Amino acid sequence: MLVLCGAIFLEGVDISMMGVALPAIRADLGLSTAALQWVVSGYVLGYGGFVLLGGRAADLLGRRRMFIGWLGVFIAFSGLGGLATEGWMLILARFATGVAAAFLAPAGLSIITTTFPEGAARDRAVLVYAGAAAGGFSLGMVVGGLLTSVDWRWVFFAPVVMASLLLAAALPLVPRDVPAAGGRARFDVPGTLALTGAMLLLVVAVVHLPEVAAWVTAATLAGSAALFAAFVAVQRRSPAPLMRLGILRSRPLLRANIGAFLLVAGFMGFQFVAVLYLQELRGWSEIETGLALAVIGIDAVIAPTLTPRLVARYGNQRVIAVGLVLVALAFAWFLPLGMTWSFLTLLPGLLAIGFGFALAYGPLTIAATDDVDAEEQGLASGILTTSFQFGSALGLAVTTAVVVAAAGSGTTLDSYRAGLLVPVAALVIASLVTVAGLRRRGSAAPVEELARAH
Repeated sequence: MLVLCGAIFLEGVDISMMGVALPAIRADLGLSTAALQWVVSGYVLGYGGFVLLGGRAADLLGRRRMFIGWLGVFIAFSGLGGLATEGWMLILARFATGVAAAFLAPAGLSIITTTFPEGAARDRAVLVYAGAAAGGFSLGMVVGGLLTSVDWRWVFFAPVVMASLLLAAALPLVPRDVPAAGGRARFDVPGTLALTGAMLLLVVAVVHLPEVAAWVTAATLAGSAALFAAFVAVQRRSPAPLMRLGILRSRPLLRANIGAFLLVAGFMGFQFVAVLYLQELRGWSEIETGLALAVIGIDAVIAPTLTPRLVARYGNQRVIAVGLVLVALAFAWFLPLGMTWSFLTLLPGLLAIGFGFALAYGPLTIAATDDVDAEEQGLASGILTTSFQFGSALGLAVTTAVVVAAAGSGTTLDSYRAGLLVPVAALVIASLVTVAGLRRRGSAAPVEELARAH
């Protein structure tokens, strides 16, 4: 658990601390705004485009093999990013690091879900794991600010040091497993190419939505839709499909992924507006901004301690619903954002975000992998990670588009307030979907009780 939680904590830190280092990277390498965006977009493309393949590879080729092997790839390309002297070198290194994370993350989660028996033991392990991921994501901006104040290259070198220690510990500690393919894996190559291409095009369309012409976005989305259709057609005919389409018939899995998608979409949109507000409008430094937003990192404490007790007492779905509603209310707290707001004014909303995130994130991870066969745990983990990645890209893109559009008809502060409507709307929808699932489960409860009594 220490090794696996360390890996997902590192991944969370790696994603969030990059935003703080971007201005220093641009100044040193002379990147344009468009090129600078690819430092972030390259990682998202690599991660989002390959994560389902990563989950399937963990199931077929062995979870330990995928975890240890791709942790080594992560180390190599993170180090190359720190040594980059040209923009294209850095972007390529970020893309490869994202691909490594796409194979690493589902392998780590599926090791947990197949090692611990379904029930309280697995739920607690998943909640601890999710807490480490959320804590890394929340604290990444602080770490990024501190490292960038020394040299932006340490944003890449520091993960190399930590990942190397994790790799040394993983070799003797991560349990061995027997690959489902028995060492003779059969991959659905046409399906893999179609799915990866569809995801890459979808991520490109979402990430670049605010800055390209409408017809370019429409053409990109049409290409993505065509490749998705080709993927479905291939899966129906392939003797060894990349993804069993029947897994998507699970309503709990779909609800969990919708909730995860919208939760991260809302958080990324909020973080984007909060950083612009604090740094560009209020003049806070990078370290001051990171320390302020670090309050959200309280989820790293609550997730492994309080959340498991609440899940055991009230049930997974109820805890998810309360968490999502709390985050929605927290985002709404910031809607009347003012120029004279002090840190104490921001504090209640930031604490509520951290508390609600801790209640929702881990239980959503449980819900997305519960009642899934052991040989498909990697696939279920890959689907969940895909939801997180596309959620972050979509939330950031839509929020940016709203802020830019609102800036043309009002003040900068008005545009930020308009942008905050996106996170609020995302969490309201997520809450409604979860509550609807609760009501459906409640109406089915008498039948289930009768069956157990019989």
